[in-house]
Amino acid sequence: MKLNQLSLFLENRPGRLIEPTRLLAAEGINVMTLCLADTAEFGILRLIVQNPTRAAEVLNAAGWAVNLTEVVAVEVPDQPGGLAEVLGVFEQAGLNVEYVYAFTLRREDRAILVFRFQEPDQAITALQASGHQVLDAERLEALVG
Repeated sequence: MKLNQLSLFLENRPGRLIEPTRLLAAEGINVMTLCLADTAEFGILRLIVQNPTRAAEVLNAAGWAVNLTEVVAVEVPDQPGGLAEVLGVFEQAGLNVEYVYAFTLRREDRAILVFRFQEPDQAITALQASGHQVLDAERLEALVG
């Protein structure tokens, strides 16, 4: 139920973001979601893609330092309180969220929340115990594809 997320450091300059995305596109690897966080000098690009192992190989071969990180994606109703309800599950389980990003699926009235934890298995257990739909790679691909 954990997903592999790719993380890359990018220089904060024009045109740098397109380089890894072109490499993935040339290999037919679809980007399902991404998040870019910046500082004054560099950014951290986080990607969830089809075939993350192959994507990491492609990017590494082109000179990119890629880190694979386990994250947890959960499907929730796209309505007020959806995020707060899931965060309440983590609070009850004593889990600290390291970071989160999200996107909505308008055609299904659902939202996907992607979380990073030190202990993702504990988060999955807490989510499943509270009745939440934790996504595997196939389900995520079906939703965004």
